[in-house]
Amino acid sequence: MPKFAITGKGGVGKTTLAGLLARIYAADGYTVLAVDADPSTSLASALGFPPQLTVQITPIAAMKDLIEERTEAKPGSMGGFFKLNPYVDDIPDTYGALHNGVRLLVMGGVERGGSGCICPESALLKMLTTHLLLRRQEVLIMDMEAGVENLGRATASAVDAMLIVVEPGRRSVDTARAIQRLAQDIRIPRLYAVGCKVRSESDQRFLVESLPKLEVIGFLPWSDLALEADRRGVSVYDLDPQMVTAARAIKERLENLLES
Repeated sequence: MPKFAITGKGGVGKTTLAGLLARIYAADGYTVLAVDADPSTSLASALGFPPQLTVQITPIAAMKDLIEERTEAKPGSMGGFFKLNPYVDDIPDTYGALHNGVRLLVMGGVERGGSGCICPESALLKMLTTHLLLRRQEVLIMDMEAGVENLGRATASAVDAMLIVVEPGRRSVDTARAIQRLAQDIRIPRLYAVGCKVRSESDQRFLVESLPKLEVIGFLPWSDLALEADRRGVSVYDLDPQMVTAARAIKERLENLLES
């Protein structure tokens, strides 16, 4: 089952792409786990989860009793002793929410100090990420923050592909290049770019020419319906057939690349 990590500068459309791919795989009959690993936690609405279900979802990083039970240390404590390999196998099925054939797991954020966080909640999230990538047998779509912080050298090779979502603008391109360098450092095997908010062939050319060392495998068009979906808190999958068609083409291109 393919496992994809999706990243990019904030606001470029990475969560939109994650939601579209998850819904398409579910519609095709696959078992799908969508992981919201971005502290902004907006994947639920992109998947079309109703508000009454979304408000019931608690990020794993905020489950203090669970963290203490599994790591044997209080959340927020720094240093000291706690389990670095807590039991996490049951978390996706127990704490994930299911809707439209997609199971959603919200990771939540961990407050980081200047030198990073060595704390119980960080240990739990790292172990959970390892479990999701190495041991679960379903399509996995990870919506990440703008970087590779959720991944390490031990798990990077388990990601079939990282998709860096880029809009036709200089700051977005610069972020994509920075993410590319970080991803190569931890040896993620396949890196591709996806253009988003594209209005013209000129936008497409700009992205391809600006990222000569990163293959652009598809484009999501600018969509007023995507803006409407965001305002209404619904999935663009249910509102804009053109976006679904474009995302399906990206999915098919990805699958061809993975088979080659």
